[in-house]
Amino acid sequence: MCMNRAAIAFGALLALAAPVSAPAQAPSVTIYAAASLKTALDTIAAQWHKETGKTARISYAASGALAKQIEAGAPADVFLSADVAWMDYLAEHNLIRPETRRNLLGNALVLVAPSESKAQPMQIDAQTDLSALLGTDGRLAMGQPKSVPAGAYAEQALTALGLWSKVKDRLAQTESVRAALIFVARGEAPLGIVYRSDAHAEPKVKVLGTFPEASHAPIVYPIAMVAASMNPDAKAFYDYLATPAASAIFTREAFDVLPSDGRKAALMDLPPRFGSVMPGLEPGMHGIKRTDN
Repeated sequence: MCMNRAAIAFGALLALAAPVSAPAQAPSVTIYAAASLKTALDTIAAQWHKETGKTARISYAASGALAKQIEAGAPADVFLSADVAWMDYLAEHNLIRPETRRNLLGNALVLVAPSESKAQPMQIDAQTDLSALLGTDGRLAMGQPKSVPAGAYAEQALTALGLWSKVKDRLAQTESVRAALIFVARGEAPLGIVYRSDAHAEPKVKVLGTFPEASHAPIVYPIAMVAASMNPDAKAFYDYLATPAASAIFTREAFDVLPSDGRKAALMDLPPRFGSVMPGLEPGMHGIKRTDN
C-alpha cells in the first residue's frame, strides 16, 4: 500500500515537472505592399497586433518588383499595389483571388525639394522651368517608370505638360518612390517627384507643387488576396484595412480613402487617353508586356 502511494506521489511530481508545450502560434500574415505605404501600414499593423495579438509581416518595394516575386512563388498572403497595371498583371496570371480585389486608396503626385531649399511653392504647368530649378548639374529624383508606379505617373505628367524632353537626360531613377524621397531629403537631388503621402512622412522635404490630376492617370491603390495564400488570418487583416480605424490612419498619412461603394470596382474610370496601364506597358495576350525594352 505504501509502495503504491509512493509511486502515485512520484508520478505526480513527474507530471508537475514535465514541460508543458505552448499552443502553436498562427503564422504571421505576409503582406506585399508598395513602398509608399510604409508609414501608414506599419502603424496599422501595430494597431492590429495590439487589438488581436496577431502579427502582419510587411515587405515593401516597388509594385512591379513585388508582383514579379509573387509570380515567382513568393509566399505572400495579400498584395497592395500602387497602380492597377501590376494588379492586372497578377490577375491575368490567376495569381490573385478576383473576388477580393478592390480599390482601397488614392493619392496625389507632388514635386518636392529639400526643406532648406530656397525654391518657392509654385503652380506646376507647361511653363514650369524645371531645368532652372535643377541648376547646372542637379538631378530630378523619381522612380524608374518601368517598375515603379510613381515613376510611371511622373513620366505621364511630365509628358502631358511638355516637360519630359527637357528633363529626361537629367534624371536620378530609383528602385522605389521612397528611395527617390531619400535622395531629396539628404540633399543629393534638388528636386524629386513623389506621392503626397511620401512628402507628408518626411520632414526633411517640402512640397513645391502638385501635378494637375489631368496630367496623369488616377493614382489608385488596389488590394487583393494572393491566390496561393493558405493563412487563415490573411482575410482578417485584409478586412481590417477597410475599417474606420485603418481609414483614419490612412487619412492622417495623406492618402485618399476611397468610398466603400467604389472599392469593389476592379478599375477606376480612367480617361480614354490613359487606359489602365502605365507608359511603356500594354495589355498582352498573357498579361502586360513591355513596349519600350
